[in-house]
Amino acid sequence: MSGDARKTAEGLSYLSGFGNEHSSEAVPGSLPEGRNSPQRAPLGLYAEQLSGSAFTEPRAHNRRSWLYRIRPSAQHPAFTRTGNGALRTAPFTETVPDPNRLRWNPLPEPAPGTDFLAGLWTLGGNGDATQRAGMAVHLYHASASMERVFSDADGELLIVPERGGLLLRTEFGLLRVEPGHIALIPRGVRFRVELLDDFARGYVCENYGAPFQLPDLGPIGANGLANARDFKAPVAAYEDAEGPVEVVNKFCGNLWTATYDHSPLDVVAWHGNHVPYVYDLRRFNVIGTISYDHPDPSIFTVLTSPSDTPGLAGVDFVVFAPRWLVGEDTFRPPYFHRNVMSEYMGLVEGAYDAKAEGFVPGGGSLHNMMSAHGPDRETFDRASAAELKPQKIDDGLAFMFETRWPVTLTPQAAGAEHLQRRYDDVWDGLERHFRPLR
Repeated sequence: MSGDARKTAEGLSYLSGFGNEHSSEAVPGSLPEGRNSPQRAPLGLYAEQLSGSAFTEPRAHNRRSWLYRIRPSAQHPAFTRTGNGALRTAPFTETVPDPNRLRWNPLPEPAPGTDFLAGLWTLGGNGDATQRAGMAVHLYHASASMERVFSDADGELLIVPERGGLLLRTEFGLLRVEPGHIALIPRGVRFRVELLDDFARGYVCENYGAPFQLPDLGPIGANGLANARDFKAPVAAYEDAEGPVEVVNKFCGNLWTATYDHSPLDVVAWHGNHVPYVYDLRRFNVIGTISYDHPDPSIFTVLTSPSDTPGLAGVDFVVFAPRWLVGEDTFRPPYFHRNVMSEYMGLVEGAYDAKAEGFVPGGGSLHNMMSAHGPDRETFDRASAAELKPQKIDDGLAFMFETRWPVTLTPQAAGAEHLQRRYDDVWDGLERHFRPLR
């Protein structure tokens, strides 16, 4: 590829605010004044709207951005099918939903030259991407930066790095995302993933349903959980590059490829609210008990994708961030539990306070709906006998994708070598302590 890759000096300055209208221009005067689509856009650019919602959805739910670009997106050759690799999409019908508790070690090291797209490995999911309902759990491992450009027409991508930083070159500009951060790429936005280290690994939630939004706070009030101002959108940065560029589009579960004669990351200015963003999970404002009992994990919700039933999410993103535990006469680790929701949990760093061994960074566990789970025997024994003084939990960062439907595994996940075959053993040895009164 020849030509300029123009960007801001650092390429990593941000605008603040979640879900609000933003605007940015890489060249002064490239944003039109007062009109979205004037007869002649400034500087010879093309005006183009990217709609992430139906035109007639309520204003509070409407997602769209206006892009002012060097060439319109319509200027491209035909797409042709290409291989899907280890990437799979709902509906997941090759296996049946599994009620067993399941846990995996991290993905093995990727082969040399594996980029982010080639390194996507689907664990499972639910719903139907063609009906814009449900979600998928993917993992990724990569050893090379992408040369090609990717977009996902099936859903938005919530990226959770666990090892190695990523530079996301999007149509809207640049996002740097490190372990401990999350990044979201909206449906249909084109991007390229460059590695900031020799190796990268992490998790991806592909959300087919309503876009992620901040949860309502209800009785919590006006403050708490994730603050809107901590979500960062990119400053406009564009590539003015001639030459062949492979563009891969995920559409209804399959990958399609076309070779453009220019970079499609050529947006010089933009405004709107259908934008990528990054968020530092350590900024999450944890809410918890200051008296007794263990609150439900819903208080750790960062983002939610609402469904047609109020309070029932298509998928929630939950983080177990550093926090103080101070409850009196309280079993402090997560309690024994059966849940109508299905839970996939991953670990970014350190350890999780409900698990003694076997749950490691890069690994994950799946507890489908009504599957009984909770602390292992060692954790239960330790927590039951602990002196209950104020305790700071700051040696781990875990998260959860929680979804309304069971997660059906892909065959590759059900038969993976890194599946822990004896996960149930962690609950062995939980002794009978019942002593009836006489």
